Amino acid sequence: MADEDDLRQQMIDAFEGADYPISSPMDLVPALPDGPGTKFESGDFSMTAMELNTKLPGGDFPYDSAEAFVDDVIEQLKDQDYL
Repeated sequence: MADEDDLRQQMIDAFEGADYPISSPMDLVPALPDGPGTKFESGDFSMTAMELNTKLPGGDFPYDSAEAFVDDVIEQLKDQDYL
């Protein structure tokens, strides 16, 4: 079972260096420590940033902060039964 709070913090740490507001997922790539291969893991959950981009339906761009973006990602992961 994945720890949602742990995943949320991993994602905030990875995405907070982007130049907000962001208007697409590509705006996040320069901020990621390992680019699109940056991995988020907790319990039985493991997904790279690229996998998040391809497996989730997309977001409600633009986002003004890492927290707002990550909140949306977590909700989409729940909606798609990944969490």
